[in-house]
Amino acid sequence: MTPDALPPASRASLRRRLDQIGIALAGLCALHCLLTLVVISALGLGGHFLLDENIHRVGLLLALIVAAVAIGWGILRHRRMLPFAVAALGLVLMAAALFVPHGTNELLLTLVGVAVVSVGHVLNLRAAR
Repeated sequence: MTPDALPPASRASLRRRLDQIGIALAGLCALHCLLTLVVISALGLGGHFLLDENIHRVGLLLALIVAAVAIGWGILRHRRMLPFAVAALGLVLMAAALFVPHGTNELLLTLVGVAVVSVGHVLNLRAAR
């Protein structure tokens, strides 16, 4: 079933839900980063799993897909580019984190990136009202 085949209220609800999922994914990413830092620093456990590059790649891919659908759909409705620009900046920061060694710079790029993506989703939600 295509989004256009849904009733307008269902489309708005689905679009809103996608933005909420994007915000939740950003929160989970931030939590993963902070817990990884604490668990590895304090206990020395889980480094092989928690620092696995595939976790970061999959997280970025999910963020890209959700943002593309939710914010792209929002642009079609409200015609405002600010949510897209903000989310794109956040996604670029998240992607940049994949190219730096594990450590403070990676953590900061990722945390700032997910926060900025979340702001893009919030702007998208507000613009669609």
